[in-house]
Amino acid sequence: MLEGSVNDPANAALTPLNVMRYVRAFWRRKWIVLGVAVLITGLTALHTTRKPKVYAASTSLIIDVTAPRVLDTDVKELMGDERSNYWFNKEYYATQNQVITSRAVATRVAEKLGLQHDAAFLGLAHLQDEKARLQAMQLADAAGMLQARISVIPVKDSRVVNIAVEDLDPQRAALLANEVAQAYMAENLALRLRTTETATQWLEERKVELERASQASELALYDFKKDADMLSVSPENKKSSVTERINSYEATLTQVRTKIAALQGRVEAIRQLQKSSQPGDETWAEAVPGASDSAIQELKRRYVEQRAVCVELSERYLAEHPKMLECNTKLAVVREDFVRSLANVVRKAETELAQAVAEEKNLMRLLAAAQDESFQFGKRQIEFDRMNREAENNRRLYESVLRRLKDIELSGLLRTTNVRVLDAARPSYGPIKPDVQRSVMLAMLVGLLAGCAVVVLLEILENTVATQADVEERLGLAFLGFVPRVEGKGESPKDRDLFVHRQPKSSVAECCRAIRTNLLFMSPDKPFKTLVVTSSGPQEGKSTSCIFLGVAMAQSGNRVLLLDTDMRRPRLHKAFGVPNDVGISSLVVGEGSLDKAVKSTEVPNLFVLPCGPIPPNPAELLHTQAFADLLKAAGEKFDRIILDSPPLNAVSDSAVLATQADGVVLVLRAGKTNRDAAARALRSLADVQAQMYGAVLNDLDVTDSRYRDTYMSYRGYYGHYAAEESKDGAASS
Repeated sequence: MLEGSVNDPANAALTPLNVMRYVRAFWRRKWIVLGVAVLITGLTALHTTRKPKVYAASTSLIIDVTAPRVLDTDVKELMGDERSNYWFNKEYYATQNQVITSRAVATRVAEKLGLQHDAAFLGLAHLQDEKARLQAMQLADAAGMLQARISVIPVKDSRVVNIAVEDLDPQRAALLANEVAQAYMAENLALRLRTTETATQWLEERKVELERASQASELALYDFKKDADMLSVSPENKKSSVTERINSYEATLTQVRTKIAALQGRVEAIRQLQKSSQPGDETWAEAVPGASDSAIQELKRRYVEQRAVCVELSERYLAEHPKMLECNTKLAVVREDFVRSLANVVRKAETELAQAVAEEKNLMRLLAAAQDESFQFGKRQIEFDRMNREAENNRRLYESVLRRLKDIELSGLLRTTNVRVLDAARPSYGPIKPDVQRSVMLAMLVGLLAGCAVVVLLEILENTVATQADVEERLGLAFLGFVPRVEGKGESPKDRDLFVHRQPKSSVAECCRAIRTNLLFMSPDKPFKTLVVTSSGPQEGKSTSCIFLGVAMAQSGNRVLLLDTDMRRPRLHKAFGVPNDVGISSLVVGEGSLDKAVKSTEVPNLFVLPCGPIPPNPAELLHTQAFADLLKAAGEKFDRIILDSPPLNAVSDSAVLATQADGVVLVLRAGKTNRDAAARALRSLADVQAQMYGAVLNDLDVTDSRYRDTYMSYRGYYGHYAAEESKDGAASS
């Protein structure tokens, strides 16, 4: 099989050839592109010029983040003044832009100017019927219409914004722009006042609640102080008094315990002395602390002196002597007084100890009572502190709300705003819409793009066989070559059929010789003898291609016989100017001989066997053994036999002939033959297992941009020789 230049379909969109295909398609269909562009541009221009003219006017405003501060810095405004943050300012100005274009502002302007009853503004002035106009005006949304016409244009890196309003009347546009600015300022102030009123109402409610709560907490604190006996003495002083008592009790208790320790030591010493003394010996008491006072010593002296007297008397008198008895009686009295005094000293020590112990118990009881009082006071102090804090918090909140309420009431009395007009709007008599030039330019661009889209769509939807790639990729056939379109409108059909013979140096003749060469190389080991030339449908140049191919083969020295097997519309006898009285149909039915039926032509080595009388059943006639014998007999007399057969999709004659020939060549008219029709023709040949040699593109317009790069060289090269021949012919004449 002859190999052609076939592109990979998967990469077709990436190859330069595919791009150039669309470039050539645009050039080939440039009038479609221009026509679509002109149509869209014209319609756009007509529509644009008929649209009403729209005018615009703008008012410049300066919007500060905060209003001018009139009050003291201690009086805080409700809106706050922490606005130094960049993102806050950005959001703030974006919010203001939305407020300007809000329905609330538009409603203010519509109500002030009575736009709901302005037929010119509502676009209803054209209605002549008064009732219909009033009904339409009632249904119209003046605020919404105005809102749609307002636009805000911030000036970069500044606090200036432009409020633009569009309208059909330039003076009304300026009026609306100024009124929108004033309405925005009023709405801004009203929004602040509404916020202030809402805040005031809320603060009033909180003030009453907090005042009630503060009074209740103060009364509860008073009742608690009354119950805890804290009215005359402050809690701090009372706590200090209790603390001092506890400290005093602890100090006294320490002293008493020290005294008890000393007295216990004294009593224990006396008891030890008493335990270690002899019975009746009272002298041990002299060692008791406190026994050395003057009274005891006087009793001791008297006792010693009386005992000495008694001892002295005992030396002179007997024991029963009256003087001795009197002396002993006095001694006993003195001794009893002395012993009693010593006993009193001991009892005094024991009494002091008992007294100290009793005092310790009393002090411990008083200390415990004071400590218990301190603990109870601590608990009351915690409750007092809690109630005091609650009262203080309520009082502080109440004072804060009261102070804020006064601030808001004072700031609410101000009517200052942070917006001021920089430049008022003035009428502009130059319309901003419609922009005819811009619309036309844009329409022209869109039209060109639409035209290109139409061309691409046509290129995609094109279902004809036009190029070698279509033959090889879409149909899967070998591309044998192409036959250029034969120029010359005034020439007769016979002259066009014999163009290759009469113009042997033309590009058409060279293309036919290329086809002949490709056919011979299809099977060099076994050259074909009989060849069927057919097409998928009529008017595709099958007969002309058959003649061109026969002439090209005859010029190479082969004896070539052309068989006109198209027994429904035979044409070969007309092309060569030979009679058609005897032909194939006559020979098949046994009338005449092959030698007499074959006609010579003006082309050397080229002969033609006409169709003969048109039979009623061509397909059955071509399927007979007689026709097979005719082909065999012709093959013995000629080198090449070319059969001009009818279209495959019209009749089945070509399929019948394909089974009796060595091969088939399918003629396709460039840019005209439908790919689906060609595919159906190939399927019919495949059904009879015909040998396909390939396809020929016929009637190819080499001036077409699709073929310029590939086939233009033929035209240029052979056109040079054609010009030389014409010069030679003119010189010889």
